[in-house]
Amino acid sequence: MSTIQDVSAEQLAKLFHHYQEALAHDSDRHESGEESSSWDRTPQNERKLMVAAARLALLELATTPAEPSSRKYYAKPGEAEWGC
Repeated sequence: MSTIQDVSAEQLAKLFHHYQEALAHDSDRHESGEESSSWDRTPQNERKLMVAAARLALLELATTPAEPSSRKYYAKPGEAEWGC
């Protein structure tokens, strides 16, 4: 499994686009007979926007702690240092 640091913004944007199109399969756009677009046929400005959004998402995920600790400032039992 890849970590956040191993994923490029371009990979995330392309994968997001793929799943967005797959999940939109039942939308009105597809019912009208319009074929879903591939990443390569997506306009360049939309691709750039998605890559920029993916880059920001990756930065946020990389800098946000995975799980907040309820004992943030306290030592675990037996690990406290006594004395000054």
